[in-house]
Amino acid sequence: MASTGVHTDLVKRRRAVLPDWLSLYYDEPIDLERGEGRHVWDAEGNRYLDFFGGILTTMTAHALPEVTAAVSEQAARILHSSTLYLNRPMIELAERVAELSGIDEPRVFFTASGTEANDTALLLATGYRASNQVLALRNSYHGRSFSALGITGNRSWSPTSLSPVQTSYVHGSRRPGTPMAALPDEEFTDACVADLEDVLGQLNGNVACLIAEPVQGVGGFTTPPDGLFARFKEVLDRHGILWISDEVQTGWGRTGEHFWGWQAHAASGGPDIVTFAKGIGNGLSLGGVVARAEIMNSVAANSISTFGGSPVTAAGALANLDHLVAHDLQGNARRVGAVLREQLDAALGRLPALGDVRGKGLMIGVELVHPGSGAPAPELATWALEETRRQGLLVGKGGMHGNVLRIAPPLSLTAEEAREGARILLDVLEKAGRT
Repeated sequence: MASTGVHTDLVKRRRAVLPDWLSLYYDEPIDLERGEGRHVWDAEGNRYLDFFGGILTTMTAHALPEVTAAVSEQAARILHSSTLYLNRPMIELAERVAELSGIDEPRVFFTASGTEANDTALLLATGYRASNQVLALRNSYHGRSFSALGITGNRSWSPTSLSPVQTSYVHGSRRPGTPMAALPDEEFTDACVADLEDVLGQLNGNVACLIAEPVQGVGGFTTPPDGLFARFKEVLDRHGILWISDEVQTGWGRTGEHFWGWQAHAASGGPDIVTFAKGIGNGLSLGGVVARAEIMNSVAANSISTFGGSPVTAAGALANLDHLVAHDLQGNARRVGAVLREQLDAALGRLPALGDVRGKGLMIGVELVHPGSGAPAPELATWALEETRRQGLLVGKGGMHGNVLRIAPPLSLTAEEAREGARILLDVLEKAGRT
């Protein structure tokens, strides 16, 4: 990839006005200027295959014509009105989301982000249950706000111990580095259920909810055995505890096998509350909550949303969702995700730096380790992030130790593009074993 240093002034300007803690990828950051399909171009004209989609947000494709047209047409009429007025695009989108939600008697509330969606879910659950006690998973991440950080089980993303809720963490997804790492799925599930029972036995009074990601995003795409949350729900139901499924990253068919991540755990019924964001807007700032009417309507105070579900974002999101369903992008995520996994799985045991490949559909985590010891190798992940960019591929990075490459391209990815991205990634990992 060519680098002319044109971006240097922009980097300096950014550092002068934005916080030091605001993460920025690459030693030489790139200024993404335009996108089309599964590719993006930077301001210097370099073309990249996008395997991260703006942090799992570009769900269908860059510059999807239907979304562009819907946004332009709505913007020409009215950009904003708020929830104080009737908003046809918001109502139409809510009807569509409710229909697809799998929630009984669904009510939909739109927000401007996934963080705000999870905040709202916590507000609903703690108010409905009259309790500030919350269960969350270890290694979890639910957003950047004060309350969302209070339920985050990953210290790399939690800058304060203060919280408006009392959080207890249970085992559920993360295995490496834990005493349960070597357990087969059934025994791991039994151990997690026993841990949940033990934690509940130590708490005093009502517990409001359990909030969990079906696949942990920032946590490195760690994935529980199918059915684990169904077993959890049996315990939760005995205590009247609500189940919140955080689908900000797993929703809309990204896992391929299901439209929602929670559907891999549906044997005991669905969640009480589902939160969503990212992919629904395809880059537009939109999130939301679906909950049973009894729970959603339990808020006993006035409330509005100034920006959630604004006419222009709702119109774009509706076009995006219609395109996703009409073109069976969930099925494409399953089929093309299998192509990508086949390429990566075949390298396990052959490449010494490749410790694990996991995830579902087009949500794949590649864990890097030190050859020989098998210890987490965050420096190799950082190096691989740079090397893949140089070869024209953009991936993400996460995990408890920062040693997991996160792969989450738009769901319209082709098999040919999957093979191209896998070839670049494996070429980099070949070199990683010698670095």
